[in-house]
Amino acid sequence: MFVLGACLQGAAQGTFEKYFEKKTLRIDFALSGNAQTQSAAIQQLREEPVWGGPIKNLIDTFGYGGYYVNVYDKTSKELIFSRGFNTLFEEWRTTAQAKVETQAWNNCVCIPFPKDKVIVEFTARDKSCMQFHSLLKTEIDPQSIFIDRTALKKNPVVKIQDKGDSNEKVDLLFVAEGYTAAEQDKFVKDAKRFMEALFKTPPFDQRRDDFNVWAVGTISEESGTSSSGKGIYKNTALNTGYYTFGVDRYLTTQDIKPIRDAIWNVPCDAIFLLINAETYGGGGMYNFYACGTADNERTLGVFAHEFGHSFAGLADEYFTSTVAYEDFYNLKHEPWEPNITTLVDFDKKWKDLLPEGTPIPTPLNDKTKDKIGVFEGGGYLAKGIYRPVDHCMMRDYAPFCPACSRAILKMVDFLSDK
Repeated sequence: MFVLGACLQGAAQGTFEKYFEKKTLRIDFALSGNAQTQSAAIQQLREEPVWGGPIKNLIDTFGYGGYYVNVYDKTSKELIFSRGFNTLFEEWRTTAQAKVETQAWNNCVCIPFPKDKVIVEFTARDKSCMQFHSLLKTEIDPQSIFIDRTALKKNPVVKIQDKGDSNEKVDLLFVAEGYTAAEQDKFVKDAKRFMEALFKTPPFDQRRDDFNVWAVGTISEESGTSSSGKGIYKNTALNTGYYTFGVDRYLTTQDIKPIRDAIWNVPCDAIFLLINAETYGGGGMYNFYACGTADNERTLGVFAHEFGHSFAGLADEYFTSTVAYEDFYNLKHEPWEPNITTLVDFDKKWKDLLPEGTPIPTPLNDKTKDKIGVFEGGGYLAKGIYRPVDHCMMRDYAPFCPACSRAILKMVDFLSDK
């Protein structure tokens, strides 16, 4: 069993130059299983030419996500790099389909390129105890002939905001999906529009100078995206579509490899797939990707909401909309997301942000409705999970609440190496 806290206590931040080169080792791996069990297997290793992540903040101390990748120096056994993340496969395992089927899904993680042999471990969170358990451990030799070092197709890249060294900035990538060759100018304009909307949204408006922003063009054979529930299938670069898990508004792609192939030569901390469509929809998974449509009237709010998931690990705070998940949260334990609580360990959440005398839980009434508190309902459940405010970006596109804002700012600091 892998226990995150114990591992981090014994791990030093280390020196990037001692262990890594400023390149990326991309690890393509499969997660397979069903509602009861899962396993991991390496599919491919790739050397890629840039590392845009932090070079000081190598160890992830947040404890967020359903999975972790941990990298150990083979000789000293020291933990030299780690990152938490979510996947769409993890969500699928909570659906009714996973109770009767076994599937395998593609995934990718990126780590700085090691100078010497390392041990890479994938761990998964067990919701019955909220601890991480090892799925796979493997030795990787950076000199191996089995690491793919092929240059991939160079897509058109426009740096739409340049604020400095990628290792000291958050590199946000907008990646085109469903834009044909004739629509690439529209994509760049759309990406600029989304960027400006983000930096008008608190708390991102405080931290514009901490971001580099890129527009990575991919060319789709057809415009738009698939909608399987309506019998519409499009030939697009990243294979996105509505009706993920049968939910009409849930717009994602199961196929992460084309995304990573598209951005192989661009420094990257966060990915947003900008989808050339008008119908409402989107999705986002922590440290994986987020996506949304370009032209719906609510699209900029969807962008901020989904980016909250993928960038800062924020949970959904709504509890009345239809979802495909079953037993997504274990109410006997504290969820890892910073903006919801079961009150099992509320001291680690936003308790310090509450005004003195705030009742826990907080009744929702005219006196409390516009204040921070502990309001029941969130994480798809009306009972047993609590949110910080009545209305927030993570519930219904209201402004980010204080708890969410703090989590966002902490992530900006971490990724910009502060």
